[in-house]
Amino acid sequence: MTDINTLIHDATIWLLIAFSIITWVFIVLKAIQTQKASKQSKHFVDEFWQAKNLNEAIQKANTEQGPTARIAQVGFQTLTDANEKTHQDLQQTWSRQDLLERHLRKQILTERRQLEKGSALLASIGNNAPFIGLFGTVFGIIHALQAIAQSGNASMDVVAGPIGEALIATGIGIAVAVPAVLAYNYFVRKVKSIGADLDDFATDFVSLNQKAGFQLPSATAGINTVTDKAAVSTVKSELGKEKEVLA
Repeated sequence: MTDINTLIHDATIWLLIAFSIITWVFIVLKAIQTQKASKQSKHFVDEFWQAKNLNEAIQKANTEQGPTARIAQVGFQTLTDANEKTHQDLQQTWSRQDLLERHLRKQILTERRQLEKGSALLASIGNNAPFIGLFGTVFGIIHALQAIAQSGNASMDVVAGPIGEALIATGIGIAVAVPAVLAYNYFVRKVKSIGADLDDFATDFVSLNQKAGFQLPSATAGINTVTDKAAVSTVKSELGKEKEVLA
């Protein structure tokens, strides 16, 4: 029985060590992912709004990488498909807006899921590691008490050592849980921040294309560089006062 208790206690400690390694590897990888996504999105937004016309904006969207660039790619592709299938009139203009907004919302959800992938693992480790450590401590204490009973000596010197050794599992469990919980909360806030930026860009994107009647330059001869610059300036000015986040 004593060997079983020792085995469970030791196995618990090794399990917690494995959880700790997984936690820190995940933290590093997720930090790289979110930092890269944030940097790429900021760079693309700056480049996008510096475009002289929609043609240049389309080219930038097709050559850049990152969540925001992929949203722009989906948006332009949606308008391209709509322009190939229908002719412009008031009814189709509203239909295109609805179609564009739905595709943008879908892509935003896809990007968020990608950024949130694996976060549940951190939450699970953070919630369960202390209990796993406590589980190992219980069996460690059982082993210590059995050893004390066999020795027939219950002095403090004999009791303190085995009991203290058993409590190591609880300490390790807490040490594993704390960084996991802190990292989980950080990444949740980071993903929300990136998601808010994606929502803002999608709103700007819809408003910009609304100025052009949801027609791309290849399908509308009346859109030129001067018009596009004015549209971009007007949209950014209006949305600077009040932004409507996509539902």
